[in-house]
Order: sequence, then C-alpha cells, then structure tokens
Amino acid sequence: MDKPEDLQAVAAKLGIGGYRRHVFLCTGPNCCTPEDGLAAWEVLKKELKDHSLGGGPNACYRTKVGCLRICCHGPTMVVYPEGTWYHGMNAERIPRFVREHLVEGNPVAEWVFARNPIGSTECSGNNT
Repeated sequence: MDKPEDLQAVAAKLGIGGYRRHVFLCTGPNCCTPEDGLAAWEVLKKELKDHSLGGGPNACYRTKVGCLRICCHGPTMVVYPEGTWYHGMNAERIPRFVREHLVEGNPVAEWVFARNPIGSTECSGNNT
C-alpha cells in the first residue's frame, strides 16, 4: 500500500515546487506523427539537460502528452505559467526554443499561435 510519504519523496526527488516553467509537448498521433513527436521529445530532454534547466532560477519541468486538442500543425507545445502555445515544434526547432524562450525569456514569436497566461484575467486568441 502506498503511503503519503511516498508522494512527497517522489515530488522532492523531481524538484516539484521549484520549477519556473512547465513545458507540455504533444507527441501525436493527431497533430504530428508519433515518430516526429518522439524525436522532438528526445531533443527537448537533451536541450533541457544541456542548458542545466533541471534546477536553478530557470528550472523547467517537462511533460510528454498524447493530445493538447490542437490537432494540426504539430507537434504542439504549451509553456506555463505564461501560457504560450507553439506549433510545429519538431526536433529541429527545439534547440532555438529552449535557448530563446526558456534560457533568455523571449518566446519565439513566429511559432506562437496563442497565449493564455495562468492567473491573468486577459486572454488572447479566439477566447471571448
């Protein structure tokens, strides 16, 4: 039987509570092929590690998902808490995304198709 301490230990080991951003990457199969999605995922993991984004002031958590419900122009990605939605986040685009958005703090505008910041009363895109 699992104990509540087990959850706390896992969360502490993963650094939950210390992240500045959380990146969700859809790996298909609707917005992209699973092969393209998984290739992007592998590059994302490598780039986060190479830029030491597992901890520190720019720490970033990553989650691979099967669907973000934007089933075209993928792989689709969303970055929270700023709620920046990206399209076409293939393996070739990931290094620039990590460098510009996650390290330097400047979203790559030409790949952004919507914004929905958490905690903001303002929404953009087609939300009313």
